Amino acid sequence: MRSRKLRSKAPELMMRLLQVEHQASALSYGRGPDPRETTIINIQAFSPPPPDYLAWSLFNMLYMNFCCLGFAALIFSVKARDRKVLGDVSGAHSYGSTSRCLNITALVLSLAFIILIAVLLAIGPFALFHMVS
Repeated sequence: MRSRKLRSKAPELMMRLLQVEHQASALSYGRGPDPRETTIINIQAFSPPPPDYLAWSLFNMLYMNFCCLGFAALIFSVKARDRKVLGDVSGAHSYGSTSRCLNITALVLSLAFIILIAVLLAIGPFALFHMVS
């Protein structure tokens, strides 16, 4: 029953489609489709993904974790990698930059602490010898 209604309406639908096409061509000022129409394609230059500094953060967390800065850097590195996977380049750049700053701070403070301990250990016996004599 339903297919008969559709078959009986098929000529009406075709006529309506032809009217719409005619109206569209009339809106284009009587011209038909222009075979010289241009298509603009925006091509973005390839930019390498922002670095996430994950290996550096992992190294700082394991060996140079001064005041847990290495752990914080690792967290920001993972966030940067997640953003990079999702395609959020600006978010990945922001988290990566924070991770880099935390890594630099952790490295400098840890090396300063190690040098301080080495100097104190080197001077200690001389000071002890000086106090005894």
